[in-house]
Amino acid sequence: MSGSVKSGLFGAPEHIAAGRGLAEFRSGRPLVMRSGNEQIAVLPVDGMSDESLAAFRLLCAPERPYLLVTARRACALGLDCGAPTGLTIDDLNSAAEIFSLAADAQPTQALDVIAPGPIGEPAIELAKLAQRLPALLACAIRADAVKACDPPLIVVDGAAIAPFRRATIESLTLASEASIPLNGGLAARFVVFRDGIGGTPIAVILGNPDFAQPVPVRLHSACLTGDVFGSRRCDCGDQLRLALAELEQHGGGIILYLEQEGRGLGLANKMRAYQLQDTGLDTLDANTVLGFNDDERDYGIAVRMLRMLGCTRVRLLTNNPAKLDGLAQAGIEVSGRMPLHGPINSDNRRYLTAKATRAGHQLDHLLGAVGPAADSQSSHEP
Repeated sequence: MSGSVKSGLFGAPEHIAAGRGLAEFRSGRPLVMRSGNEQIAVLPVDGMSDESLAAFRLLCAPERPYLLVTARRACALGLDCGAPTGLTIDDLNSAAEIFSLAADAQPTQALDVIAPGPIGEPAIELAKLAQRLPALLACAIRADAVKACDPPLIVVDGAAIAPFRRATIESLTLASEASIPLNGGLAARFVVFRDGIGGTPIAVILGNPDFAQPVPVRLHSACLTGDVFGSRRCDCGDQLRLALAELEQHGGGIILYLEQEGRGLGLANKMRAYQLQDTGLDTLDANTVLGFNDDERDYGIAVRMLRMLGCTRVRLLTNNPAKLDGLAQAGIEVSGRMPLHGPINSDNRRYLTAKATRAGHQLDHLLGAVGPAADSQSSHEP
């Protein structure tokens, strides 16, 4: 078999390179992001040790690495926030000091800005996809330095990142399913999907929904603290249990249990947002300080799951109008909304207020009961 025939045998080469780059970021290793004749070496700050920092500086020599942050992080630092921004770092900065510059509400280091160029954006998007903090050490790197590494650094085309994310959704397949009886005698079928980068979202089909009619559907982003441990900082677990009761009452429906912890930030970043909220920030401002958008979720995976199940008409169980818009724009007919109003307590009332007043969640009837802000909030709306 000739080399030309073997090329692309297991997928588009640029998508394979992006997938390998994703694995490198998840493992805390650097890669090279390329755009035309420009290429930079990038290393996630999240998980970086002093040893890996020293190795990266050696890789970059004689160039000096800089810190690449998102436009949102730059804005939180009081800088021009029109695009990803480069911040100079001192040769003596430790890994902890660089992390502080990337994630603390009020870093102590002086801020000197350099322009990273457009190649920084796809590098940050890949870091988000790896659920790392969207902050990277970066430096220009020569081709001979890339080849000199053993093993050679993975080289990723920046233009491939957005198509790679879309291809990941299209790669979804049905992995397995089983019938599982739930408390109260409710019959359920758990359908496990698998995508090309290891994600395993789940559809829980309750009862016997009539797919010829609009099906009651709950898009539920996983929340370990609320769903499993009953956290009072959010209403996630309450909404999940309310959804189960509503679907049972309506004769069945579907819960899509999506791997979108912390509004798409990931569990580690969600905990970082909690720490920032403990200092007085609300859920949206905490995300901004960490460099994230208010909501990082993409409902394309939910649309793909529904279509694979043969469900194209839904009644959505949610307080979040963005979910209705996301499904409708993707071609799923949304025939109505069913609210899920969980209990208010002293630990989640500031969170509920932020959702209603800043994120547009339809909780107006609760605003009078929410009252003054409490001391804690949540970074996650399922």
